[in-house]
Amino acid sequence: MDQYLPRRERLLTSSRPLPDFDVVAADGPWLHCADGRRIFDGSSGLICVNVGQNSPKVFSRIEKQFAQYSFGGAAVVRPHAQMELRERLCHAVGRPEDYVALVTCGTLGVEVAVGLARSIARVRNGKLRGDILTSNLSYHGMSAFTLALAGNGARRPRPEDALGLGPAFPAPYPTAHDHAERACDASCADEVAKAIDSRGAENVAAILLEPVNGTTGGAFVPPDGYLRRVSEICRERDVLVIHDEVLTGLWRTGTPLAGNHWDGAEPDLCILSKGLGAGYTSVGAVLVSPEIAPLLRHENADPLPALGTMATQPLQAAICLGVLDELESMDMGAFQARGERLGARLQTLTDLSVVRDVRGLGHFYGVELAPGLLWPLMKEAEKNGAFFYPFTGAGHPRSEGLVVAPPLNSTDEDIDFLSTALCDAVTVLNRNG
Repeated sequence: MDQYLPRRERLLTSSRPLPDFDVVAADGPWLHCADGRRIFDGSSGLICVNVGQNSPKVFSRIEKQFAQYSFGGAAVVRPHAQMELRERLCHAVGRPEDYVALVTCGTLGVEVAVGLARSIARVRNGKLRGDILTSNLSYHGMSAFTLALAGNGARRPRPEDALGLGPAFPAPYPTAHDHAERACDASCADEVAKAIDSRGAENVAAILLEPVNGTTGGAFVPPDGYLRRVSEICRERDVLVIHDEVLTGLWRTGTPLAGNHWDGAEPDLCILSKGLGAGYTSVGAVLVSPEIAPLLRHENADPLPALGTMATQPLQAAICLGVLDELESMDMGAFQARGERLGARLQTLTDLSVVRDVRGLGHFYGVELAPGLLWPLMKEAEKNGAFFYPFTGAGHPRSEGLVVAPPLNSTDEDIDFLSTALCDAVTVLNRNG
């Protein structure tokens, strides 16, 4: 009967001014559509399908755990899978001694990291308040709290609904931090010092930042020395540093963590999510350095935050282990070379007038366009068989472009197809413009 037919408008979710793909199957980075087309997923879904779809390693882990048991609260059932995941994950990202809180998604990871940082700061330093400071070009999740805290202009709540929160310092990128005649450099970290000092260091628990900008600005990379200087400023003031690596963690930028690109940038807490579940499950992890984690068990510490009913239950943990199996089976030298080749190919687009900038690292790039060309380019690229993730970022008028972020285990041929599809689409727009 007609009343039972599915209606797209009744599903309260994001949409775009282009037709949906009617996907009937998927394999690795390829989506197979009902009309016979196949589309290359150049954005890894929502920048999360890091090992492609239909992974045999992930499926093997699911089968094994499913045959045993799928759910068991960690406070009741001994968390074998979760403990194995902690060990594997921490070694994978080069933080083997870290403590880990496993949660259900990136947004909750941010909220839990905030709670842990506040508790640590109060026990360690007797902080009067637990302020968390962010930049004006940041995105840290989709809850009412995280949207109010961060600087994503398109998603920030109305001022009267923002809980009195908001970004505290400019990000070190064009339009977010205008220097008139010079580019941002490491000295832009002085803005972080000003923000802390204006609040009073005794009131600030932590600085929360993305070591490489995500989709708010479109893959901006910080100036050399900036993250190190932020860490130095925070140490001088007994303020913790939290890196939001929800999007960039687990080799998205070519290294285990995006912060690994710079010496002296190690955070006190680190949040992972997208690349850990890889689109197979919703999951998040908060890593806490061993120097401060024991304070969470101090008699004066706040109670540990509730992590959620589905906080990386055994089946989710098994999926994450399968994702790590896939990532660790990659030829890292070849993987990094593919990322460099992708970046070099995309950089050639800056010769065309419709492209304002290309930036990024590894398998994560932003292609910024002249105003009004985002959706025409997306449409043209999809004609060529490739999909990308749109972004709207900083400035007035707000910048726009697309993110190029293929699955990390894409082949050489996949990368060639992807870059050709995009370059050809940009060439068409440039010729028509």
